[in-house]
Amino acid sequence: MTWDDGPVRDVLPAFVAVAGAFGEAAGAVLFPEERAYVAGVAASRRREFGEVRHCARRALGALGIRPLPLVPGADRAPRWPGGVVGSMTHCHGYRAAAVASRTRLLSLGIDAEPHAPLPAGVLDLVADPVERAALARLARTRPRVHWDTLLFSAKESVFKAWFPLMGTWLDFTDARLRFRPRDAAFDVRVRVPAPPASQLPGQSAITPCFTGSWRITRGIVATSVTVSHSGPAAEGSHGSELSAQPVPTSAYCTPAASSRLRNLSR
Repeated sequence: MTWDDGPVRDVLPAFVAVAGAFGEAAGAVLFPEERAYVAGVAASRRREFGEVRHCARRALGALGIRPLPLVPGADRAPRWPGGVVGSMTHCHGYRAAAVASRTRLLSLGIDAEPHAPLPAGVLDLVADPVERAALARLARTRPRVHWDTLLFSAKESVFKAWFPLMGTWLDFTDARLRFRPRDAAFDVRVRVPAPPASQLPGQSAITPCFTGSWRITRGIVATSVTVSHSGPAAEGSHGSELSAQPVPTSAYCTPAASSRLRNLSR
């Protein structure tokens, strides 16, 4: 295993602790609770589960938090220590975790995918007609980028940032995404209502328009979304930015679509 925080490091604010690695984590060790959780799954899934938690514990250590079990809850989302927000991702050849103090962020989401085309038929499940037309235009001007996979990854990051806040699911097409290639960024507009503001952190609803960041490094597509308390996550930072504002909305992906397509990172 080669520790290398990029490309996820490049799409997040500097105050977010990141641990990433290429290759397999030979030293990854599971806590008893974690071993019990994956006891009945395939060996490859157990290995991925342990490796990404190895990254997560390394990132938590940068915040001064000792190693501890990271067992998913009933919703299969990771259960982070109190006062911490985080996200994990893994794909073929790369895994990473990112964590931050809840005093700095309400939530964050990261995703990494191999920089290769999506399997046939998948794009129709994750993109609406407007997005597919935009991707076709981008492919003509920047054909070296696999925009379909980049769109998929970006929506995964949206899901991972928002589900911990809202606790409900959306379809991939409930969030419309537009890329800004010159900025290595994307804009998202969520098109469904969220729970009442009184049910959200700080009793503030979330604006339906926000941005994310992306990079392509060493054959890996990385994307991120961060949810800040108010205003940009960090002045001059790389990470995406989303403010708590009095406009109710939400964004995440349905398990029906995600379970078939996502590299599970929980």
